[in-house]
Amino acid sequence: MYGFLLRPKWIAFHLLVFGSFALMIWLAFWQLDRLDQRRAFNDLVTEQIDQPPVPLAELLAEAGDDPASIEWRQTFVSGTYLADQIIWFNRSQEGVAGDNVLTALVTDSGTTVVVNRGFVSLGEDVQTPPTVETEILARVRVPQARQRGELTDASNASEPVTEVRRIDLGRLSAQLPGEVAPVYLDLVDAIPELGPNDPVPVPAPTLDEGPHLSYAAQWFIFATCVLIGWVLAIRRSIRTRRNEALTAATSEPTLPGSDRPDDAGAASSTSGTDVSSPR
Repeated sequence: MYGFLLRPKWIAFHLLVFGSFALMIWLAFWQLDRLDQRRAFNDLVTEQIDQPPVPLAELLAEAGDDPASIEWRQTFVSGTYLADQIIWFNRSQEGVAGDNVLTALVTDSGTTVVVNRGFVSLGEDVQTPPTVETEILARVRVPQARQRGELTDASNASEPVTEVRRIDLGRLSAQLPGEVAPVYLDLVDAIPELGPNDPVPVPAPTLDEGPHLSYAAQWFIFATCVLIGWVLAIRRSIRTRRNEALTAATSEPTLPGSDRPDDAGAASSTSGTDVSSPR
């Protein structure tokens, strides 16, 4: 009755079902792992941002050779902006496409730090930075490196970079004066205060858990449905074969002589006589 389950097409069906089940379970746990990473990131950012701001020089001394340890900390620094600006293109903010404006700030101590002054939507003119000494409040960010598969920024050693896809300080430092800080800053506020035509400061990251938990639940549901479908397919096939076997048994031809008219006549003529078959 169950031998058909070992036929080649059924074996292929089993492999497809259990392969799909295993993949969906893996995807579900992958989403749960992403959720754990998101929660850890949220805790880190909250802890760093909640600390009081300190001068940039102190933060850099605290970080030593590990700039990532001070990412998202708030800092304040004074200095003068350079006139040249770099466009970090293909950005978006609150659903609007545009660019971020990067400007180097030469601090009072002589160190140069790249400041992301904020967002401008496509088509808007980029406001020049203040020419007077400026004090800024900002969040510390670590530089970015090109990942595998990402496009490389255009390179021309004879000309300064004016547009970038990512903030690669190793690349930008060649066109900046003095010692360049190993981090860049997301501007939060400034003195003199920001005007209506200045770039809009980049907000702190959204600290939610994202859709990972719901995605994991969906993959677990899909995996359960696959198993239920596999069981129902097998039960239906067994039921169909059982019904076919019963139909075949009831439609078999009768044995010769079992329903002959002579037998019926003989039975009626011997009414009242014991004519039972031998046991």
